[in-house]
Amino acid sequence: WVDSPLEKWSSSVVKKEMSVIPQNDLTAGYLAYKTSIDRALERVVASGWYILGREVDRFEHDFANYVGVAHGVGVGSGTDAIEVALRACLIGPGDHVITVSHTAVATVAGIERSGANAVFVDIDPHTFTMSPDSLNAALTQWPRDIPPPKAVVPVHLYGQMADMEAIQAIATRHNLLIIEDCAQSHGATFQGRNAGSWGTAATFSFYPTKNLGALGDGGMVVTQDAALANQLRQQRQYGWDEQRSSQLPGVNSRLDELQAAILLEKLSGLSEDNRRRQTIAQTYEACLESLSLQAPMVRENSSHVYHQYVIRSDRRNELKAYLTDRGIGTAIHYPQAVHQQPAYLNRLQGSDQLSVTEQVVSSILSLPMYPQLDDDSLQTICQGLKDWSDS
Repeated sequence: WVDSPLEKWSSSVVKKEMSVIPQNDLTAGYLAYKTSIDRALERVVASGWYILGREVDRFEHDFANYVGVAHGVGVGSGTDAIEVALRACLIGPGDHVITVSHTAVATVAGIERSGANAVFVDIDPHTFTMSPDSLNAALTQWPRDIPPPKAVVPVHLYGQMADMEAIQAIATRHNLLIIEDCAQSHGATFQGRNAGSWGTAATFSFYPTKNLGALGDGGMVVTQDAALANQLRQQRQYGWDEQRSSQLPGVNSRLDELQAAILLEKLSGLSEDNRRRQTIAQTYEACLESLSLQAPMVRENSSHVYHQYVIRSDRRNELKAYLTDRGIGTAIHYPQAVHQQPAYLNRLQGSDQLSVTEQVVSSILSLPMYPQLDDDSLQTICQGLKDWSDS
């Protein structure tokens, strides 16, 4: 019995499970805030008010203040946030909105749900964010038989902001509204200004994996414009005015009280969590200095908050398999750009002008990144990277 195949198999499984370092660990994220989250949930349940109450009001105020703008409007998801923001800006059917294909498909889904047409431009090969040169070229060469675009949605990807100074200058010249997609950049800065404080409006996701994540779905649109904030509040709830009379066609997209209460508790620790992500990134950077792997580049005058730590390798798939065998979890964000996926293939303007995007998606790999990643696990990951490079 001691030498039975069953025992050997069971022992190997237990050993393997114990040694796995996940790419992300949502359970650890909950446990870090367990006491305050549990208390918040009890508070909401006991209140008897579950939709658009005090918790949402407080979180909208506190999160907008964190970003550095006047108004926040909670919605059901980051995808909803993009749709509601565009609708509130009177962008819809027949209009064109420029964005990137190297993003979560939610960016494009939100644009299309507003009725607008997404148009792609390429990315910078070092930061993976929207290329101002590509944006400028697309606008300069815009077909005369197509109405000019009304907005641009730069995506602050992996925790780093796009070059908002250059994008803002281009948008001003071409009369474009800027709607920032900040789903992966809670707390990131560029030139001392937070993600979400540059555009006409900005959208955030509170999906559980985000730097500020709920225990379910949620999103928010933030803006400095009081009139636009009122439009956003109407758009998220059937176009209602204060008498619940629909003054315009709206949707049903509301951040609920439970998620708002959770996010309020976690907001207080967001800056510390981001600092831990940056410490982890510094360890990775030191490890990668002597290896044949490309570390992420941080734009000058920026603060990167490392929603993901994304490296590049021409042998990405080999590296991923090697680390998996060592019990080190990795992920690919994203194995296909949006324009390469079946639902969008060959149908969106600009899809044939994305050479950098297509090169990037074939070589990127996301290493483990979450605030609770301990130093021993971090050293194990670095040793795995070194051993692979030496093999």
